[in-house]
Amino acid sequence: MGIAQRMAKKQREISIAEFFEKNKQILGFDSLTKAMVVSVKEAVDNSLDACEEARILPDILVKIESVGKDEYRIIVEDNGPGIVRKNIPLVFGKLLYGSRFHAIRQSRGQQGIGISAVVLYGQLTTGKPARVISKIREEDVAYEVILTIDTKKNEPRVIKEAPLIWDREEGTHVEVTIRARYTRGKQSVLEYLQQTAIVNPHAQITLIEPDGRKVVFKRATDTLPQPTREIKPHPYGIELGQLLNMARSTRTYRLTSFLTSEFSRVSPKIAEEICEKAYLYGDMRPQELTIEEAKRLMDAFNKVRLMSPPTDCLSPIGENLIKKGLKNVLGSLKPGFYARPITREPKVYGGNPFIVEAGLVYGGELPKDQPVKILRFANRVPLLYQQGACVITKAVSSVDWRRYGLEQRGGEGIPVGPAIILVHVASTRVPFTSEAKEAIADVPEIREEIELALKSLGRQLKMFMIKKERKSKLSEKFFLVTKILPEIAKKSAEIVEKPVPPLEPVISKIMNVVWIDENVEKTGKNEVRVNVKVANFMPKTLEFKLYGDYPVGTLIETDGVAGEDYVVWDVRIEPLQYQHFYFRLGDVSGYGETNYYVEGINPSVVVGAEPLPGDWNIRLDVMEEILEKEAKEVGEEEQEIIEDELEGVEDE
Repeated sequence: MGIAQRMAKKQREISIAEFFEKNKQILGFDSLTKAMVVSVKEAVDNSLDACEEARILPDILVKIESVGKDEYRIIVEDNGPGIVRKNIPLVFGKLLYGSRFHAIRQSRGQQGIGISAVVLYGQLTTGKPARVISKIREEDVAYEVILTIDTKKNEPRVIKEAPLIWDREEGTHVEVTIRARYTRGKQSVLEYLQQTAIVNPHAQITLIEPDGRKVVFKRATDTLPQPTREIKPHPYGIELGQLLNMARSTRTYRLTSFLTSEFSRVSPKIAEEICEKAYLYGDMRPQELTIEEAKRLMDAFNKVRLMSPPTDCLSPIGENLIKKGLKNVLGSLKPGFYARPITREPKVYGGNPFIVEAGLVYGGELPKDQPVKILRFANRVPLLYQQGACVITKAVSSVDWRRYGLEQRGGEGIPVGPAIILVHVASTRVPFTSEAKEAIADVPEIREEIELALKSLGRQLKMFMIKKERKSKLSEKFFLVTKILPEIAKKSAEIVEKPVPPLEPVISKIMNVVWIDENVEKTGKNEVRVNVKVANFMPKTLEFKLYGDYPVGTLIETDGVAGEDYVVWDVRIEPLQYQHFYFRLGDVSGYGETNYYVEGINPSVVVGAEPLPGDWNIRLDVMEEILEKEAKEVGEEEQEIIEDELEGVEDE
């Protein structure tokens, strides 16, 4: 027997389960602490997806029990729609089995590997089978399935299957015993669930730790995210091989019909234009496309004007929830500034639509001498590992944050300063760097969108710092005008033996602002009273709304109208008048400054408050006027920076 024959005799097919059995690190099981987080993550992601698809508010229990040295039983239970009996072994015991791989819409699990990989890992490290209980609404009983995976065949091996009386109307219960290590703090189950709750405020998640401690992440809203709709691929960015495969498998008989039925945003008129620019007949059979003709078709895609892909296939977090999420992660820390969260317009890479969202908080009690904290999310799932390999981190590092007031050596790398940056990438197909889904690949289109969102946040941060500098200088002027000027007027009047002249018009002309200030006084143990003073140094009567935020559940009383986490006052104030407001808070310790917002007044004339987030879309020319006016207060260096940023605003 020759060498080639002997080699051929050894060659055989490798099952996907057998491959991952020997390469479990590819799925993220490369350390004991990481294996714990990955196992919980895969089960919780499945529960969230199932509940949202069935339009059910998720109620998820995560229980972790220690059963030996570095051995834990992970239990995840949800109130979702359950799994049909015959599919239970396939969902949990067969890798690359799922319902979302071919669907072009945003979802957490897409590869069909996650939860079955956890079952495989538990089987490899402890030898113990997985236990699944599931009940659908239409059945009177639940079904219990105990199973392992036959790695040679990538098929489930059912050990036991039996009906079971379960007190739930519907839902799924999963138990897997794995070799792992449970920790608290950074890159832990607790951090993963906390960040999951940030971007999924409609879910209630309960964690019971191995020592019996119970942590509940309460539901912050009863509104489910808008359901995502499956779409066709978009022509921009589609690859040659994918185009040829689609053409060969289509059931249409004309090229124009193929373009309109298999792609989104291609109308019959656009299809004719594409064919014309590709020098192809519209009535030719798409199955007969050659490689050269397909290349001409792809070139033609870029020569026609196509609408952006529809966004109802995506589920962005949204401005309000990003801000709430940042508040949650801060806990008792009180920042000095919330930037308006940015949601970019949808873009396309490789035929897949995506949206980038970003938020930023700065100052206050955040640590000043540490790198900024980066919160990374993909399709509402936290990314805790491989931060350096992720396009989000690379985009943050490539922005010159020195222009916006953060410390950054050499103008690159993660900046240092009291800030938290949140970035979320929502896509029908997130390009992860590996099956572990821990980092997003450095796709140029995605990186560019992240950088543009970050620069927009940076401009807001710079505007805040300019206003802060302006307030500091106005404070000096305020002291001179309100304290010293009356004394000068009084002494001068005595010298010339005349009455003291009215100073109100003079003070109004010098100041020409609305001044908002607060004083926080402690009134009891963990109780404070916040006194708010509004002064009108403008020459006319003003009417506007003033908002002040506070931690949820701490308000005792106020003279304004209370919301969930804010109080609002209707202000009507005459020139050179003062008005006083207040609110009292309980269950607070070390309470810092309040964030104040105004509505119904030009924010450029207000010192001590920002525009209400819903009013941030002020006209570009108004923003330029504000920037230019305030830049005069901070010197020539800042003026140059602002002019550069105005060019960036115009480009946007």
